[in-house]
Amino acid sequence: MGERYKSVRTTVAIILVIAVMLGFAYDLFGIQIKNNEYYLAQSSAVKTYTVPIEAARGDIVDRNGNTLVTNRKGNSIVLNAAYFPPASENEERNAIIQNLIALFNKNGEEYVHNLPLKLTSSGSIAFYDESDDEKYEQSIKTLKSKDMLNLQDYATAQNCFDAMVEKYGLEDFDAATALEIGSIRYELTRLLFSVSNPVTIADDVSDKTVAEIKENDEYYLGADVQVVAYRSYTDSSLASHIIGTVRKINADEYKRLKDSGYGINDQIGESGIEAACESELRGTAGEKTVTIDAQGNVSEEITKEPVQGDTIVLTIDKDMQKIAEQKLSDICIKTSSAATGSVVVEDIHSGEVLAAANYPTYDLLEYYDNYTALTKNSKKPLINRFAMTAYAPGSAFKPLMSVAALEEGKITASTRFTCHNVYSVGEMTFGCLDAHGSLDVQGALEKSCNVFYYNCAELMGIDIMNKYGKMFGLGQKTGVEIPEATGIMAGPEYRKKFDMTWNPGDTVQAAIGQSENLLTPLQLANYCAAVANGGTRYKVHFVKSKITKSTGEVIDSDIEVLEETGVSAKTLEIVQGGMRRVGIKLFDSDFNPLTRITTPVASKTGTSQVIVNGVKQNNGFIISFAPYDNPEISVASAITTAGSGTSTAEITAAVIDYYYNQNNQEEKAQTDATLLL
Repeated sequence: MGERYKSVRTTVAIILVIAVMLGFAYDLFGIQIKNNEYYLAQSSAVKTYTVPIEAARGDIVDRNGNTLVTNRKGNSIVLNAAYFPPASENEERNAIIQNLIALFNKNGEEYVHNLPLKLTSSGSIAFYDESDDEKYEQSIKTLKSKDMLNLQDYATAQNCFDAMVEKYGLEDFDAATALEIGSIRYELTRLLFSVSNPVTIADDVSDKTVAEIKENDEYYLGADVQVVAYRSYTDSSLASHIIGTVRKINADEYKRLKDSGYGINDQIGESGIEAACESELRGTAGEKTVTIDAQGNVSEEITKEPVQGDTIVLTIDKDMQKIAEQKLSDICIKTSSAATGSVVVEDIHSGEVLAAANYPTYDLLEYYDNYTALTKNSKKPLINRFAMTAYAPGSAFKPLMSVAALEEGKITASTRFTCHNVYSVGEMTFGCLDAHGSLDVQGALEKSCNVFYYNCAELMGIDIMNKYGKMFGLGQKTGVEIPEATGIMAGPEYRKKFDMTWNPGDTVQAAIGQSENLLTPLQLANYCAAVANGGTRYKVHFVKSKITKSTGEVIDSDIEVLEETGVSAKTLEIVQGGMRRVGIKLFDSDFNPLTRITTPVASKTGTSQVIVNGVKQNNGFIISFAPYDNPEISVASAITTAGSGTSTAEITAAVIDYYYNQNNQEEKAQTDATLLL
């Protein structure tokens, strides 16, 4: 019985062995004979990846071809997945990253740290707070997201740290080292690290760091030195609010723009002309083809060269801009510790901005390093006051009132009103600076008599007043390329938004630039330009032309008329004559030796009352055009706590003196093409 059982087992075993051998034979037949060509192709297969090469941004130059922004070459350290250990090899990845961090720290290099976790002085893990990162809430949300650590919204900083340690195999490191390594590992995950998408981990590093990485490529396996273009400024503090800033694209922008060719590592204009002309400045990305064969050998070839972005020619004059900024700074500092201000210079026949300055301002090179301090500065240097701040214009509003009253036939050049220093509307009494006696419209402009314009307001009414305000562009955007405030025209329409009533006394207040009237310096300069040029309101612009990098073609910006006001030449001549009387006092007499210039100027000053720290103070304004007999430019300035518009006249004098007596660069007939190509 036992012998028979043993015989059966032997037979079964033999059958199984034969079956296995037949299976192997069949597989061998399939591999070597039947599917020989397929497996031969697989053994010699190569993988090909396309890697984008970012193009250098285009230059930004002034109207005379002087460079304002260009590029310089620098070195960034990039991790390249074609040479870097795969994600499954945590230990190898962490060792290389630790080596790189040690090198960066030794040589004083900054490297990426977008991980919103930090080690406190007590040794605990905490999230970055608002003072560490202005986008801290979004950063923490990203950290906990499904694509990153996949944690619930209520996860603590310690929960996030523990999950990161587990995800990246950082258990053997102390907390400080784990955060350093984890910050780079996190960046690789966040930016979708792959062969097609290398990730920059350190920008603008020294030649010493570059040399050490190149000489020890095995020690820093996968780290590559990439020559990139960094923004460079001839004067990084000049025209900062006009030029604007550039930064890495954020996640939301990438999602929105990836179909337009943007990569997750790309630069993008954040503000100013850098943002407004992003499509022209960014250039055309190139391509690099990376090939990896079956043996892991890597080869690279540039298959498409990048093309630098176009050159943007601005309307501003670099030297006039510098003078405007310096003189504005001097006056503000001399005025008070709280003073801020802005000035705009416009070509009255085109809407081109020749200069636009703010005080205080900031340095473009230090913007990101000092961002937190800049946002906390009580004088708010990041605010673009000439475009985004609207002021009550005070008596700078009176030329508009004069135009409206004359054009509507409510007064003539010879109409006179008597000023006794007070004016009553119903039970309300309004004052004037002096008892001016009997004045016509030109005398009222010269003396800045409130009572004259109270009379005009009652004759016209707020609707007529605002009709002319709209014609001259007040309370509406000028069309400039960068963000600007709309401003406010006081009146029943505005009051309705707040369920408030418009009263007769409000109309006379509005007539002298008070009530809710709020205008930007850009609007004031543009309105003054329309008064000076015969009643044409142009679209304000900073971009004079574009020079296409690929062809050298110069494409000029269109000069756009927004409104032909239709105001008669006679009306404008009367108003201009009244403004000339103000200009004579400010610029042609010994009233202030610092403002005396030879160019005939027409002006109107303005003052509006504000409360600063509980104390009533006056903001000062002045609008001007020159020369009086053949106008070419308008100038508008505003300085807070200045006391009066008269005190701002030094800025206007400096700008006009430069334009007519010191400006040796610009030839009126010279073209951009001649200057730049």
